[in-house]
Amino acid sequence: MAKTPVRRQKREVVLVDAEAADFLPAETRLRAPARKPPARPSRKDVLPDVAEDASLTDRAYRILEELIATLQLPPGAVLSELALSERLKIGRTPIREALQRLARDGLVVVLPRRGVLVSEINLRTQLRLLELRRVIEKLMAGLAAERATAEEREAFADIASSMRQAAEVEDDLAFMRLDRRFNLLMAQASRNEFAVRSMGLMNALSRRFWYQHYREVADLPLAARLHAEVAEAVARRDPRQAEEAAIRLVDYIEDFARKTLDA
Repeated sequence: MAKTPVRRQKREVVLVDAEAADFLPAETRLRAPARKPPARPSRKDVLPDVAEDASLTDRAYRILEELIATLQLPPGAVLSELALSERLKIGRTPIREALQRLARDGLVVVLPRRGVLVSEINLRTQLRLLELRRVIEKLMAGLAAERATAEEREAFADIASSMRQAAEVEDDLAFMRLDRRFNLLMAQASRNEFAVRSMGLMNALSRRFWYQHYREVADLPLAARLHAEVAEAVARRDPRQAEEAAIRLVDYIEDFARKTLDA
């Protein structure tokens, strides 16, 4: 089947107000089953956890990373430091530093005299990324199961439960935020800064790829279960089970990526 090329035209991005930046267009959200509608989220639930951020740069990064990962800032979009600063109510220096971090993560490309563009989504890149991710996911899961504190194990158990609930009501955005929490907690609990740096370059790209294609080929309940199994094995302090669950998760992610060819 011929693949539809991504349009590359330059376009100025119109951001929503910062306090509404996390809401997705209605047509991009999955509809919850009528028999079990999700409870109306509180303001605390629908906004990024910016209170946890250590600086304005962290806050800018968190918001922009989510906007890119959820395609509200689509591939090929031209980003303006000034426009982003005005819309997010954050100074240009933190915005510039956040964009530099996003460039290191592969989410934006800085082009001399052309500005900053949101990077394109590429299947070949995703498959190469998964070759490395398979090794690092297994390593970090095993290390986290060995090294996680009691508080971290409790947090893993909570994430696992919440992921299953998000899948049950088909809340895709809640699942993505839980996935980000899962990745950050795994990085913290593994206590290996070199693995963390490598994984940090892959997480956002992987989430964005998933978000672009999940409506066509993803199985949200299965994805949630596989994530939950990793988290639960870590919570039980079972390194072998955590490693095996991590491999099953990456197997699913690779299968998902290859199915996008036929989507």
